[in-house]
Amino acid sequence: MSQLPKPDREQLRAKYPDIFDRPAASRLAVPAMIVAAFAVFIFGLVDLDFSPAKLFAGLSQLGWITLMMIPPDPGSSLPAYLSALGETLSIALLGTTIAAVAALPFSLLAARNIIPSGWLRFPVRRFFDSIRGVDTLIWALVWINVVGLGPFAGVLAIALSDFGAFGKLFSEAIEAADRKQVEGIRASGGNALHEIRFGLMPQVLPVIAGQVLYFIESNTRSATIIGIVGAGGIGLQLAEQIRVLEWQKVSFLILMILVAVAAIDWISGKLRFAIIGQRAIA
Repeated sequence: MSQLPKPDREQLRAKYPDIFDRPAASRLAVPAMIVAAFAVFIFGLVDLDFSPAKLFAGLSQLGWITLMMIPPDPGSSLPAYLSALGETLSIALLGTTIAAVAALPFSLLAARNIIPSGWLRFPVRRFFDSIRGVDTLIWALVWINVVGLGPFAGVLAIALSDFGAFGKLFSEAIEAADRKQVEGIRASGGNALHEIRFGLMPQVLPVIAGQVLYFIESNTRSATIIGIVGAGGIGLQLAEQIRVLEWQKVSFLILMILVAVAAIDWISGKLRFAIIGQRAIA
């Protein structure tokens, strides 16, 4: 068998000088980043008082709590827990719906293909960023001080937090829409509103619907968390049972939350495929 000719190293060096003659700064960049990341990691462990001894010592306590949770038992509080779960689901559904309805018109103002002027889009996008930058839990604490304890504060917290997220996601979906349909509406004599209504919206609504359905599932967990700080729902019941060390009731409440989230995920999947139809099958 004939051997392949050996490559001429000098010719390769002349052809690809950036590879053979890389500057020292370029060669050392990746190792320096790895060392810096490792140093930051070590500093974080030290600064946050990370202790493997405390961790291993706490494992026995964790095992004891796990044994105390078995078997899950609601006692005589099952009706109250079911009512609290329904309240949590209502908070998530209502808050997400309000956020989606309010964010849709504002997302049009943040889309490049709707508002070409950057001077007009910039304040809308920064407004979305400022709203989205504050966590739902913080908004819940704010609204609890404004409107008082209860599920109404939870609805407002989720609605406000999701408003910023939906505004960003919706505007990006609108910007990714195909321009050919819009141009067809314009060529047939349609105005700007017709272009949005019949050219853009049919394309982006399935994407928007999928995002809203996912956020309903995600906000079920968020509604549980904000319930712990006083926004109502099953989170309030969970915090109370943890406080009094009723671990069997705690495990039952956790199971209720898991089942609810799984059911919502299954239902939202069916609805999403019903909305997007055969396009889901690739």
